Amino acid sequence: MSLFKRRDATETVPPTPAPAPVAQPKAEKKEEPPDPMFRPLEPEPPGTPRQRGFISDREAALLRMQLQIADNLRQKFLAPSIPLDLPLERTPELEKLALEKLQQLIGSSNFRLPPTISQEEFIANVLNEAFGYGPIQPLIDRTDITEIMVNGPYIIFVEKNGRVRETGFKFLDDDHVERIIKRIVLPLGRTVSVDHPLIDARLPDGSRVNAVIRPCAIDGPNITIRKFSKEKLTMNDLLRFGSLNEDMARFLEAAVVSRRNIIVSGGTGSGKTTLINILSGFIPEHERTVTIEDAAELQLRQRNVVRLETKKPNPISPTEVTIRQCVVNALRMRPERIVVGECRSGEALDMLQAMNTGHDGSMTTIHANSPRDCISRLETLVLMAGVDLPLTSVRKQIASAIHMIVQASRLRDGSRKVTNITEIIGMEGETVIMQDIYKFFDEGDGPDGKVKGYHGPTGVRPECDSVFKQYGFNLPPAMFMKKSAV
Repeated sequence: MSLFKRRDATETVPPTPAPAPVAQPKAEKKEEPPDPMFRPLEPEPPGTPRQRGFISDREAALLRMQLQIADNLRQKFLAPSIPLDLPLERTPELEKLALEKLQQLIGSSNFRLPPTISQEEFIANVLNEAFGYGPIQPLIDRTDITEIMVNGPYIIFVEKNGRVRETGFKFLDDDHVERIIKRIVLPLGRTVSVDHPLIDARLPDGSRVNAVIRPCAIDGPNITIRKFSKEKLTMNDLLRFGSLNEDMARFLEAAVVSRRNIIVSGGTGSGKTTLINILSGFIPEHERTVTIEDAAELQLRQRNVVRLETKKPNPISPTEVTIRQCVVNALRMRPERIVVGECRSGEALDMLQAMNTGHDGSMTTIHANSPRDCISRLETLVLMAGVDLPLTSVRKQIASAIHMIVQASRLRDGSRKVTNITEIIGMEGETVIMQDIYKFFDEGDGPDGKVKGYHGPTGVRPECDSVFKQYGFNLPPAMFMKKSAV
């Protein structure tokens, strides 16, 4: 028996009066808690140089106190024999000893903690000075920051979610910044001095560091840190971020496994190194790979990998080993693939010759804003090798050696996407012929300021499809049929 009473079809039902509208209270917008990474910026006195910035006497006094206490801790208790310019490993034993000494100091009657800082923050700052990289250590520890830019001692910017913003963190002075630079570069055997003011280095986690000191740095020593995620990104992460779609990911996997020579092209900060790291993950485990970099950033997971790094001259060892020398040497190491972190000079010629002489499946990155610009850039780099080659011969080498260009771009909203997967199919006259297989179709900006658009095929079937089939990749024709926006 039904629980509901049926109504007869002829029975009229009086209309139910509409309920009176109830005024809904406006939902109060919850304010996000302030991010400690961004401190309020102090108003600058009139006449302060915009690119130099300034530090107040109160903040300078606090930083000076923290530095003095950190130095005393190291010199008296933690590591008397290790110079302050060198890093000190933050072991649990040393950190426990430092905390005990700091607690004793704070509890003594002779010490007065400034009212502008909490005890926890004060202790953390002193430990960062003693063990780490001073004021920028909290920024290095953050996983959501991709770039740290120290423009002299009093101006520090960071990039977060593709946006650049000033933090309000400060160093005490130029010497304070230079000390941190030395802590970064000295363990790597690099030199920083007036005679060597331009420095390339890396942090222990692989993050890339560039520093410039006086006299080349006009407004004070500066540091640029390109941070790497502690968790290595995978192709699934790029799919989740919307950097490309599943068809593009499958196509790139087929290209790497099928030993296509690939150049990852893009501007600064477009994600070239991240992308080549992910592509290298498709290299079969048994194939011997040699990586060559200025500062080791690539993180290949395969076992049969040999990693080479350039050597800068220093007073103890004045010789220099360049990327070009490493590429030439790598040819004698029985590599099946060569991966160069970045071609920026004459090593491009050696790389092309390696690709043309049995080292298929090699990869490198190049700074360029489009696939066509990438070809022009390659021509320029080859000519920088100092070999007198006709431009036509250079283009023939490029067309023969390079099979594919993957263009990475950082869009106007800060997002990073693969905007082109372009195949090089040969020469026609004196022109390198290229065709886009996939691209990002830009449809303008949405109301939230985000770039609207979609990834899709251009309708062109790649000529390398027959090579893919030899390696077991039977990609369906539908993958290359042009589609409208989803």
